[in-house]
Amino acid sequence: MTDFWIALFFVFMAEMGDKTQFMTLTFATRYKAFIVFWGVCIATILINFVAVALGEGFGKLLPVFWVNLIAGCAFIIFGLWTLRSEHLEEEQKQNIGHHGPLMTVIIAFLLAELGDKTMLTAAAVASRHHNFLQVWLGSTIGMVASNSLAIIAGKAIGDRFSSKSIKFAIAAVYIISGLVAIGEAFWHH
Repeated sequence: MTDFWIALFFVFMAEMGDKTQFMTLTFATRYKAFIVFWGVCIATILINFVAVALGEGFGKLLPVFWVNLIAGCAFIIFGLWTLRSEHLEEEQKQNIGHHGPLMTVIIAFLLAELGDKTMLTAAAVASRHHNFLQVWLGSTIGMVASNSLAIIAGKAIGDRFSSKSIKFAIAAVYIISGLVAIGEAFWHH
């Protein structure tokens, strides 16, 4: 069980303060906590499966440069999207029934985690500890535990601040995260 605990610890620590944890916090201010929790769980199960499989030796899907560049652009788009005017926000609320908040959380979380330090941490642990099931379960539980804290914080913040101030804070987090990811893409290239 050592591989399980190693994966849980390192992934939990890598996810603390990560952009996907802030995204989870953001979703928790907008959607019901159990929907955000299940969306994070489903996305985490999938992304950690991929990360551990990659770490076990399947290679890289994309070079880190392109992953960071694409993720950075996506986050800037998410930030600008968050700043849209109020009447477009009403339109978005109507469209949510089409895709639903659960799919929104799953898709956004999966895209944000691609090439993220948490995904790379799970892959690195898997590359050294070749027990696929234990590393996958440990990394998944570590990430879910970390993001559960974000859901609790998101609910507390959502009850105390206006939706307008939350919207600006969320947009700032997305745009800054996007700029950092793009910067990392070019810095390491």
